Amino acid sequence: MNTLSYKGYQGHFEYDPQADLFHGEVLHLADVVTFQGRSIDELRQALADSVEDYLEFCALKGRAPEKPYSGRFNVRLDPGLHQRIAVMAATDGKSLNHWVADALSRAVASQNGEQTGGR
Repeated sequence: MNTLSYKGYQGHFEYDPQADLFHGEVLHLADVVTFQGRSIDELRQALADSVEDYLEFCALKGRAPEKPYSGRFNVRLDPGLHQRIAVMAATDGKSLNHWVADALSRAVASQNGEQTGGR
């Protein structure tokens, strides 16, 4: 998936060869926020402009803009796995939340070839 980010908002884009134009949409919002450009630089600027327009629109309407991610998500696990990771978290002296966040950070870093220092 082709994506760009601006202020934590992620936009997905595609190239339309018939129009010779990149076009995209900001993901994970109830409102439809689009952007387009003829080059990647124009596309980046268009994403920034669209996000800023969205934030301004929300301010004018007196409503809080949606945040692309709250930092919370629920995960359903097999009870046995839940118990095993709870024991591992306690053994590491961490809350279950911190243990899972660290494990996910390591997995993402590993996928991206990065190194992590832990929490």
